[in-house]
Amino acid sequence: MFIQVIQGRTSAPAELRDRFEAWRDELAAGAAGWLGATVGVSADGEFIAVVRFESPGAAARNSERPEQGEWWAETERYFDGPVVFHDYPTTWTLGAGGSDAAGFVQVIQGHLADPDRARALSDEVSAYLAQARPEVIGGMVGVAADGHFTQTVYFSSEAEARAGERKMDGSAAADVAHLEEFRALTSDVTYLDLTEPGLMSS
Repeated sequence: MFIQVIQGRTSAPAELRDRFEAWRDELAAGAAGWLGATVGVSADGEFIAVVRFESPGAAARNSERPEQGEWWAETERYFDGPVVFHDYPTTWTLGAGGSDAAGFVQVIQGHLADPDRARALSDEVSAYLAQARPEVIGGMVGVAADGHFTQTVYFSSEAEARAGERKMDGSAAADVAHLEEFRALTSDVTYLDLTEPGLMSS
């Protein structure tokens, strides 16, 4: 799997979401290797689209399509400033991976000091979350060559996610050791909460 992230500030979140839904309805069928996308906007106006492809080549071929260029020329008008693109050739899933059944999505971004160790910890982290945080449906991580990462976590609902966070505050240190080690590998971390995520899959 290859992940491409598109993000920027917007004062027109509904219009941007409509543009991505139009892409799904009108262009997705011709995008060989497109797997799905998670789109949304945070409360302070940061829009993000986490797009999944089978490979970097599939993403590149999609970008080269004339109809893709036409769609983007119209879409970028709804951003208030520069649009940032992140390409992640190194990816892995947490638990069941992404899910179109999620009612709440949290996107975590930052830098990983040791991506290989973070990936090795993922099975233990997933096993712990499956037991202690049943509201976590799954997730995925994408890492760039410079260590920048985007982690997308899918929850059944925001209310259940917040309740799970409070429950973890009382967990014994031994119970969350792998999760804490994973967190220790990260820096410059930011969070985007998508309370109304747009979830698309091929």
